[in-house]
Amino acid sequence: MTAVDAPRRTTGPGSLGARLVPSALGERLLVHEDAQRAFRAARHRFIAGDRIDMSALAAELGVDRTSLFRWVGNRDALLGEILWSIAVPTFDAADAATDARGADRVEGALTRFVHDLITADYFRGWIVREPSRALRILTGDATPVHRRFVAIVELLLEEEIAAGRMTTPLPLHDLATVLVRVAESYAYADLIAGERPDADRAAAAFALVLAATRPRS
Repeated sequence: MTAVDAPRRTTGPGSLGARLVPSALGERLLVHEDAQRAFRAARHRFIAGDRIDMSALAAELGVDRTSLFRWVGNRDALLGEILWSIAVPTFDAADAATDARGADRVEGALTRFVHDLITADYFRGWIVREPSRALRILTGDATPVHRRFVAIVELLLEEEIAAGRMTTPLPLHDLATVLVRVAESYAYADLIAGERPDADRAAAAFALVLAATRPRS
């Protein structure tokens, strides 16, 4: 990758994902103290490697399941927001660690993000325990996780294209979607195809997709 002298941003694209693709629970978490309390307790359990059981969570909070449902919705919705809250600093750290611009920046940020997903033990533990739910939440329409991932990659691409450091033969949203599907394919290869997740192979695929975006010298 090419080192650059331009300063890094203090706010990364990941932090804008929930604003670009809002959700009912995401909006509630901004203003509802009980929802925030339930979310913090559930997030702590998830990072500790524990299963998020709604009955156990309600008991921990001293409420019934009906109250908990009113605060945070169903289990998939709660897991989706927890996963996104973890993805935001992970993605932004991956971008900040990439001293490059243009296609190199996009490739570097996505590769590091995939690597971090693969090596996060508590995250992989959850995927192994609940593979069907994990795929549904991470790659489908059950929660905003996939759509937010596409939105922040699109933001990254937009910034580099606007600066003249990339071009694209595809609509921006389509290119972002392809890159996200590549990331998901290699980060969750064990769930999708029974293969080993591999950040190096993801990097090679990103480079292939992004080859056409590099300005001709």
